[in-house]
Amino acid sequence: MQALLDNPAVQGGLAPFVAAFVAAFALFASRLGGLAILAALGTAVWLIGGFAFPPVSAQQKVLLLALAIPVIGVIVDLAFKPTRAAGPVLGALVGLAVIWVGWNVLRQKEPAAMLLAGAGVVALAGWLTATNFALRDDPVRAGAAALTLGLGLGVSAVLSASGSYGQYAASVGAGAGGFLLVQMLLGRTIQAGATFALSAGASCGLLAAGAALGSPLPWYAALALALVPLAVCLPLPRPRVWLQAIVASIYGGIAALAACLLSWPEVQQRLGL
Repeated sequence: MQALLDNPAVQGGLAPFVAAFVAAFALFASRLGGLAILAALGTAVWLIGGFAFPPVSAQQKVLLLALAIPVIGVIVDLAFKPTRAAGPVLGALVGLAVIWVGWNVLRQKEPAAMLLAGAGVVALAGWLTATNFALRDDPVRAGAAALTLGLGLGVSAVLSASGSYGQYAASVGAGAGGFLLVQMLLGRTIQAGATFALSAGASCGLLAAGAALGSPLPWYAALALALVPLAVCLPLPRPRVWLQAIVASIYGGIAALAACLLSWPEVQQRLGL
C-alpha cells in the first residue's frame, strides 16, 4: 500500500482526483463544491510532503498561499457580490505575493535581471488569477480551464526539471477533473464561484511563478499557458453539459499542449540531444 502511495502518479494525479470528486459531490448542494481544488491540493501536499510552517523555501510559501486562498474564495462567495474590479484586484494581490515567495531567488540576480524576472512572474501569477476568476459564473469553462492549465503546467514543469512543482500543478488539474466529472454525471452545472475559480487560478499562478523562478520554466511556455483561460471561452455546443466539458477541455488542451511542446527543448538541452 505504501508503495502505491509513493507513486508520483498517485500522489499528483489519482489521489487528488478522487479527493476532489468526493468533495465536489458531497458539497455541491451547499454551493461549496469548489472546495474540490483545496481537497485535491491538500491531498497532494499530504502525500508528497515537503511542507513546513513557518515556510522557508519558495515552494513552501507557494503551498501555504495556495492552501489559504480557498478560504478567501469561500468568504467572497458567501459574503460579497464581486464587482468587475474584483478580478484585477485579486490578481494584483496574488502577483505581489509572488515577490514574497521568490524574493530569495530574485535578490541573487543582477538588478536588471531581477526587475525583468520579477515583473514577469508577477504578471503571470496576476493574469492567471484574474482570468480564471472571471470564469467563476461558468462552471464548465472554469473547470476546463483549471483542468488543462493544471495538467499543462504540470507536464511543462516536469520537462523543465521542476518535478515537485509539476506534481502539485497536476493535482490542481486532477481536482478540476473531479469537479468537471461531477457535473458530467449529474447532467447539470454546479456552482464554481470564487471558491473554485480563485483557488484554481491563484494556485496555478503561484506554482507557475515558482517553476519559472526555480527551473526555469521557459517564458514562451508560460505565455502559452496564459492563453488557456482565453481558449476555453470559445463557443461551446448546447445544451449537454458533458459535451460542453469535453469541447472546452479540448480548447484549453490545445494551448496547454503547446506549452508542453515548447518545454521539450529544455529536456533535449539537458540530455545533450
